[in-house]
Amino acid sequence: MAESTTEQPQRIVPYLYYEDVEGALRWLSAVFGFRERAEETLRSDEGRVVHAAMELHGARIMLGSPGADYRSPQRLGQTTHNLYVYVDDLDQHFARTQRGGARLLTEITATFYGDRRYGVADLEGQHWYFAQTAQELPASEWRPSARDLAGHESTD
Repeated sequence: MAESTTEQPQRIVPYLYYEDVEGALRWLSAVFGFRERAEETLRSDEGRVVHAAMELHGARIMLGSPGADYRSPQRLGQTTHNLYVYVDDLDQHFARTQRGGARLLTEITATFYGDRRYGVADLEGQHWYFAQTAQELPASEWRPSARDLAGHESTD
């Protein structure tokens, strides 16, 4: 069978719920650098954004309005998930998110698996970790601490 020369679609696309999808579109664009895929934005009859797609460095996410019963992680007062996103210039991206008002979860730090990363919460409390590979390390060279093995992530 011949291999396709066209780019394959991303096979896993995070779909995030936001109480205010339109506000999330603006915020994720201004603070994290995502670009709205306007051709995929759907509005209700009242003009409210109910579905949208965004991308950063070719990776897509989708956003949706889940309905009146939904509560964001911020309203729940708990972490529901983390998103891990690679960027080209971590220091520049970190500065951008701090200027934009993202709530800092963790400062830029080196990881045992070779990435540098930091964590922030967005306007509705979704947790995002942005990373850049500093050193390619095979798993056989990973040296996690006891804290790493416990799966500890700051939720402050």
